[in-house]
Amino acid sequence: MSRTKSALLGALVLLAGASGTAVAAVPADPAGIAAIPCTVDYKVQNQWDTGFTAAVTVTNNSAAKTSWAVKWAYAGNQKVTSGWNAKISQSGTAVTAANETYNGTLATGGSVSFGFNASYSGTNALPTSFTLDGVTCNVDDGSGGGGGGSDPSGRVDNPYTAAKVYVNPEWSAKAAAETGGSRISNQPTGVWLDRIAAINGASGSMGLRAHLDAALAQKGSGEEVVQLVVYDLPGRDCAALASNGELGPTEIDKYKTQFIDPIAAILADSKYASLRIVTTIEIDSLPNLVTNTGSRATATPQCDTMLANGNYVKGVGYALAKLGAIPNVYNYLDAGHHGWIGWDDNFAPSATLFKQAATSEGATVDDVAGFITNTANYSALKENNFTINDTVSGTSVRQSKWVDWNRYVDELSFAQGFRNQLVSVGFNSGIGMLIDTSRNGWGGTARPTGPGATTSVDTYVDGGRYDRRIHVGNWCNQAGAGLGERPQAAPATGIDAYVWMKPPGESDGSSSAIANDEGKGFDRMCDPTYTGNPRNNNNMSGALPNAPLSGHWFSAQFQQLMTNAYPPL
Repeated sequence: MSRTKSALLGALVLLAGASGTAVAAVPADPAGIAAIPCTVDYKVQNQWDTGFTAAVTVTNNSAAKTSWAVKWAYAGNQKVTSGWNAKISQSGTAVTAANETYNGTLATGGSVSFGFNASYSGTNALPTSFTLDGVTCNVDDGSGGGGGGSDPSGRVDNPYTAAKVYVNPEWSAKAAAETGGSRISNQPTGVWLDRIAAINGASGSMGLRAHLDAALAQKGSGEEVVQLVVYDLPGRDCAALASNGELGPTEIDKYKTQFIDPIAAILADSKYASLRIVTTIEIDSLPNLVTNTGSRATATPQCDTMLANGNYVKGVGYALAKLGAIPNVYNYLDAGHHGWIGWDDNFAPSATLFKQAATSEGATVDDVAGFITNTANYSALKENNFTINDTVSGTSVRQSKWVDWNRYVDELSFAQGFRNQLVSVGFNSGIGMLIDTSRNGWGGTARPTGPGATTSVDTYVDGGRYDRRIHVGNWCNQAGAGLGERPQAAPATGIDAYVWMKPPGESDGSSSAIANDEGKGFDRMCDPTYTGNPRNNNNMSGALPNAPLSGHWFSAQFQQLMTNAYPPL
């Protein structure tokens, strides 16, 4: 998947044309990285008749900085309309992007990324010169060859590059109907195929073909990504009753013939060949076999059953093989989150298990475009006020109650680290990661502005952490959560995109038992009065009250997510 190549290659200056194709300009002294004070990777990720979205990554090869400002000028009439991860201003054709309070530190060899939307008319000419704090980073001389990141089959390295992403009209309408919801109702979200009836449309909702037809209508002449969640394994979510599915533990044949096969038949229709279809495969399935089985205190009989009968592995393998055979489908396999498999005894075994599933039932690693982390979860993208290497009075952050010996403190570091582990066990070196940022912003008035007190390692971590859950294992309708980074392509090294795979405002589960015909049980982790279990170290659940069934609209949660959004709306 697509990488931020300037950060990796140092001496190459990478600029992107309107199609997103990278053009390399080679400096006079390609070996002398010290002679290049900074490099810039400017990519146009998405372009339409009147506007575009761009992503910029700056790598600092000079002295470390505590603040920074990047400047460039446009040759045309481009006007920046909104931005993220930088304070962007414009005077005439001149643009300045300065650091936010949380990302001013830029180490020697370090990189920082930001993005923006802009309007234009006529030709969207590329900027030809960039400065970092007044020092020229690069001038694109147009030399070098283009690298499209594609192969003869039409597949691309990163499906999100230079593409719009499908806005689900059903979710968009619900969001727009909320007070203030129009601020985000045009954001792309995942379409959840979470039962057999969803394929053709259940309870008056759009079916898969209807969504694909709508995506074609949105597509126009450009590229379009459609994000699907494929989620109906036998014995689904063996450790969470709220999302138990319709298929029993032994119904693997029904999963294959009545769920995966019909989805594959629709996706293979030549009518949809021009769409880039991203499938996220079976959320919260395989990690359960690592963490919630055997002699562990977190084990459940249901997960032991699924480990023994092999139907999670078989089902995932079958889905990867069947869907991966379609040229314009990009499979991303669920990889939990840092607060689930970031510990030493979970990390490597999870990668090994994923490799087993990806090479079963006819699947190969070539059927895996990448992995997705934090789907429908709340783990902070980046904790800026402490690192895993910090100590307080000689005590490691890993010994704090919050971190609890984990190797990771946030999703970005985990996703990048786990990607390396996955490659080491045999996945292709080009795989990319997606991170679900739909509910991990943790903004609002309670967001810390700096590290906690150094009284103890716990006051240091708890006072500085953005993630304000009671425990990192809490997952249901969490109080205080906010929208995270807006969906964007190639935001960091090894990351194909930040996505909103979980549509904000859709409940994780009901706060009390509700009779239903959707196979959804009542999980006490969704009850705000619940005092916990071994999976959250017997802490309170931290769940919001009065929640509906999982997947149903939860207005109070949606309003909270907007209020606490970070970056703010």
